[in-house]
Amino acid sequence: MVALVVFSNPYLLFQFAKRWDMAPGTFEKGKVYSSAIILGGFTSEDKDGKGFFNEHADRLIEGMRLKTTGKVSHIFMSGGNSELQPDKFTESGYVKSVLKEFNFPDSTVLIEQRSRNTVENAAYTKEALCKVHLPPPYILVTSAFHMRRAVYIFKKAGIDVIPYPCNYLSGNTGGIDFMDSIIPDVKVLCDWNFYLKEIFGLALVHLQK
Repeated sequence: MVALVVFSNPYLLFQFAKRWDMAPGTFEKGKVYSSAIILGGFTSEDKDGKGFFNEHADRLIEGMRLKTTGKVSHIFMSGGNSELQPDKFTESGYVKSVLKEFNFPDSTVLIEQRSRNTVENAAYTKEALCKVHLPPPYILVTSAFHMRRAVYIFKKAGIDVIPYPCNYLSGNTGGIDFMDSIIPDVKVLCDWNFYLKEIFGLALVHLQK
């Protein structure tokens, strides 16, 4: 009962998120970076084999913003198919087709379609970027709750990245009003699920050689 009260309290999540979520990195004024690396986890496949976006699609929107505003010259989409029995659908393939519909030139969109998790995101992204000779640092785009673990994994893999968090779940507003701080919210329980996964995931990565 106590755990239910604690993990459904918006104020406690707000305070935790403020401390867990990484702040955006510092960008050099006027510099055009070679690539915005967008991590998957925001698309799925429907029963007819077609892709669709989920609640984390802000990752793609912010990546597109970086390209259209001239902050980066390329978009690099990292994400394969994480299903236990994968078919031909891949996140990166689907995203590239969507970007083509928005008239992003093929020459500015790079993808890797093999990764199933963040560790593989880093490994396969490094391999692909080395082949095309795009220089670091790269702008790493992912959800705020995921950024701390993602940055650690990418830097551990030797990839120089600048965090560009988005898709905030909590903690990024000016504050939270009194009523919201005391009334339990079932959505907060769901949001804690994301953070708990990140905490345990980061701990496991730290334990690995």
